[in-house]
Amino acid sequence: MPQLIVGLGNPETKYNQTRHNIGFAALDALSSSWQAHLLKNRKFQGEYGEGFTPVERRKVHLLKPSTYMNLSGQAIQALTSWYNLPPESVLVIYDDMDLPLGKTRWRLSGSAGGHNGMKSIITHLNTQNFPRLRIGIGKPKKMLGKDENHSISYVLGKFSTDERKVMSEIIKFVVECVELCFKQGVEKAINQCNSNDFSLATSRKS
Repeated sequence: MPQLIVGLGNPETKYNQTRHNIGFAALDALSSSWQAHLLKNRKFQGEYGEGFTPVERRKVHLLKPSTYMNLSGQAIQALTSWYNLPPESVLVIYDDMDLPLGKTRWRLSGSAGGHNGMKSIITHLNTQNFPRLRIGIGKPKKMLGKDENHSISYVLGKFSTDERKVMSEIIKFVVECVELCFKQGVEKAINQCNSNDFSLATSRKS
């Protein structure tokens, strides 16, 4: 069971609602659902709050690092060291270009997959064995090969109107999956998270 849930993104208002900040959006939604206020915390280098699970009212730490994406591990290490939390209890929510927009994947371990935030976390926790919930943001249609500049401009760009509708549903779904984890167990949450059917097409039909 997660004891710390982290949403990844970049600070500063200019990054609000960008693809790379979807982890922040998910954590904001979760903190709202749990009525857990996030406040700036210098010790943990981010916005920090404490929520309580829907069942058994267990305390869970919530964190939005303010270190910028590529230094996310610093903030997480500061918090896990302070509370003596094992890496396996840290659930990280973040964007993934390798997943189609509207898809979500929950895994218990894995590589960084080219994501700078995850690279930092793996380095600072000294392990890949911690759960992560990836939110697909897709790739630009004209993206060829691995053009790094094109990738950066894409992830720091904002969703289109149609995409925002899909992502709004995805964020609600992610909150449901996290809450299901505490209600019925990790396996149930993973199965639900990994079998979603959100897409622009299904959004338009609804």
